[in-house]
Amino acid sequence: MADHGYKCFVPGCAGDVSTLHTLPAEQNCQQAWLMFIYNWIPQQFNSKLLVCSAHFTTDSFSNLGQYQAGFAQRLILKKGAIPSILPHANTSQPLRTNDVGCQTDGPVVLSQGTQLSLNTMRSHLQNKGVQVTVSSQSVAVGTTTTEMSWATKHPFTSTPVKASRLAKRPRVELEEDQEMGNVSSAGTDPQDSTYDPARATSTPVHKDAKFIVFEKCLLSLFESCPVCTRACNVRPRRRGTFIAVDQLCPHCEFFRQWRSQPVVGSTPVGNLQLSAAIYFSGASFLKMQKVFRAMYLKTHTYDAFRRHARTYLEPAIIHKWKEEQNLQLHYLSQNKNVILGGDMRADSSGYSAKYGSYTMMNLQTNNIIDIQLVQSNEVGGSYHMEKEGLRRSLDLLEESGVKSDCIVTDRHPQIQKFLKDRKINHYYDVWHTVKGLSKKVEKISREKDCSLVKKWRKSITNHLYWSATSSDSGPEKVAKWTSIINHIQDIHTHSDPVFPRCQHEQRVSKDRSKWFQPGSTALNRLRKVLINKRVLSDVEKLSPYDQTSTVESFHKVVLHFAPKNVVFPFTGMLCRLYLAAMHFNENAVQPHVTSKGKLVHKLHFPKAKKGGHTVKPVKTEPTFCKLFQKNENGYVINLMNTVFEEVVRDPLPYLDAIQRIPVPPDSSAQHETNHTTAAE
Repeated sequence: MADHGYKCFVPGCAGDVSTLHTLPAEQNCQQAWLMFIYNWIPQQFNSKLLVCSAHFTTDSFSNLGQYQAGFAQRLILKKGAIPSILPHANTSQPLRTNDVGCQTDGPVVLSQGTQLSLNTMRSHLQNKGVQVTVSSQSVAVGTTTTEMSWATKHPFTSTPVKASRLAKRPRVELEEDQEMGNVSSAGTDPQDSTYDPARATSTPVHKDAKFIVFEKCLLSLFESCPVCTRACNVRPRRRGTFIAVDQLCPHCEFFRQWRSQPVVGSTPVGNLQLSAAIYFSGASFLKMQKVFRAMYLKTHTYDAFRRHARTYLEPAIIHKWKEEQNLQLHYLSQNKNVILGGDMRADSSGYSAKYGSYTMMNLQTNNIIDIQLVQSNEVGGSYHMEKEGLRRSLDLLEESGVKSDCIVTDRHPQIQKFLKDRKINHYYDVWHTVKGLSKKVEKISREKDCSLVKKWRKSITNHLYWSATSSDSGPEKVAKWTSIINHIQDIHTHSDPVFPRCQHEQRVSKDRSKWFQPGSTALNRLRKVLINKRVLSDVEKLSPYDQTSTVESFHKVVLHFAPKNVVFPFTGMLCRLYLAAMHFNENAVQPHVTSKGKLVHKLHFPKAKKGGHTVKPVKTEPTFCKLFQKNENGYVINLMNTVFEEVVRDPLPYLDAIQRIPVPPDSSAQHETNHTTAAE
């Protein structure tokens, strides 16, 4: 088995320094040590100089007799002790000799990141994630291989047995060590007062693995003193998910403080990362708090969560979204034919909506280009929010040099007039038109002598889709659509020269009951609904390109990040919309799942089909679901990196950017002003 102990710094010496208790840290002693080790004083050197006991004279130790008799675990250097013996062939080993009462070799210290003494852990398993900041009085101690092998084989026995050689650990334990990120002894000594976990390993602090530790199991590690092995005074202090343990020995005055996580400024990293994980994943802090309380898991308060959001999280979201948006706008500015799709989503149904978010999407790539959040009191009511959101989006696109070929929206009257005045090619989404016609056709099917309409309802809606997507001009769409009146009467030649004949094969029908009869009530009622003047004008402007169904899919994603039954402040609502957009853009094009070389499909039963089904391809899981499966480029990972590597270091520029966002006053402010005026 390889020796993982701390080695002596003196060139040519391979001695183990695990027997030394502590090293002097005075400036004059440090210079003397440097001269002894390097024969000169270098400008840069390791702050923790390790020299084995073979380089000291016997009078340099204060407990040499106790150590050789087996009553002390480590040698203790006298204050001001300086090494003076150069390495020799027979002095490369430490002064410790075998104890005749133990018949085992002295324990070899493992540098595994555990800063606990030999007798502290006893029957507990090896802990590799403990990070302790030790004062100058503490010791560079570690868990021994003899103790670990005994604890692994006999977890319920506190007395070790005699061992002539080191026990070999099972293969499973080795695999667990690799998963947990075993730290080698080549790095900086973890006991150094200047030790920084983020610099000592290549893994950033916020990417370090976390575990749930029970309080009794944690405090049991500090019950005995690592120097004299007597009982210690232990004082734990908690702040959210952070806990610090002060250990003071009243006998030998040994003291150290252990922290469960690093601290950035005055903020524990675990508290901030938990807030970031909840916010970036679209979860609710209050629901997570209920889960934590159910299992007695300590966490910070909602006020701390909101403070983290205002100071670090929301500025990071705004910054990352603006970066991605600028890249998209720069790319679109170089294209001539850009097909846009827009639609508004209200935070509540009806005319009582407070927020309206207008989404602008590139229908050629299904990427969200822009989101505008409008508050109802800005425009005089929720009815005008959609027009204002569209105006802001178009102004932003024009400022960025994006020239759109056309825009596809619903049939909102204000939107129609607004785009007509700006001379922008405007097309209607087919689904919105079909939705309105389907309701009217279904209403006719319930009337007397109109039961045949119900059998043709699905064919009528399919014909409208076909008329829009298979035509090159508005008159052709209208000609194909009006042919439905002749078609349902089993007449397949038409008077309109643009579309004189049905394109399907001509067949002679034997059952006349499935066709509409000329002059019947059902045919007359259906004719008034399908080919009236307004419907024909709408059919002429139906989109032959992509539809806004993808925008509706994005609105479903928004429900996860910003549910309609939860009230958010303006900035919080805007940030959650940006999170939904980043999630949607990252998963806009998901690969099709294959099995044995064949594409996988599934049956989907949408509510609109009323019992009918559609066949949909099975796509891969979105990136959020496989966040911890080696997906280091996801939007959540990027946001985490931005928070801990940029915003935390200097939050002022990011706070200035978020403060420049115009936030409208609350809706209640207007009522308070009117009430005050009336009272005066």
